[in-house]
Amino acid sequence: MSETNQIDINSLHHTVLREIENDSLLEIEPNFYQNLADFIGNLQKQEFDGVESKIKDTIIEMATELSSLLINIRLDKILNSSEIENGYLLDEEKFILDSKEEQKERIEMIISATIHGKSKFLESLAQNHKTKKIVIRFLNEVDEIVGADLEKYGPFKPEDIATIPYENAQALISKNIATKVRWED
Repeated sequence: MSETNQIDINSLHHTVLREIENDSLLEIEPNFYQNLADFIGNLQKQEFDGVESKIKDTIIEMATELSSLLINIRLDKILNSSEIENGYLLDEEKFILDSKEEQKERIEMIISATIHGKSKFLESLAQNHKTKKIVIRFLNEVDEIVGADLEKYGPFKPEDIATIPYENAQALISKNIATKVRWED
């Protein structure tokens, strides 16, 4: 990486090659993913005609593939190693790992409740999950619906954003009527 931490297709390729060639997780710049997003975003904003446009599109495609490869290689190393140098984890990778930890805790909670005969607790968990609210964006028009919590929602027009029970949102998402909106604290 250069002194200004700028990323170009060559430095990205070099970083990916280094990560592939090493069994251990490599130390890379703490703001690497942000710089990478800036690089790809800036490329996407540039306007070209003819051959230059095709070259730009090819570079974007290469950068996208290399980015995906790098993230997957690093995550594979992180998830399959018992000795990861925590200082080498980037914040974005820690964000991903937090969800894995949450998943483990949930599995343990369900196993514990099941083997200890806590059926009411499991029933409560299931009901809370069905009715927990999530944010979605509508892709199509939808008439008023009755939610899993027995409340009325809608009607909705395309591009409307609403918070509705999980079970209803999942049904709409699976039919491509809506898409989940992620809000991070």
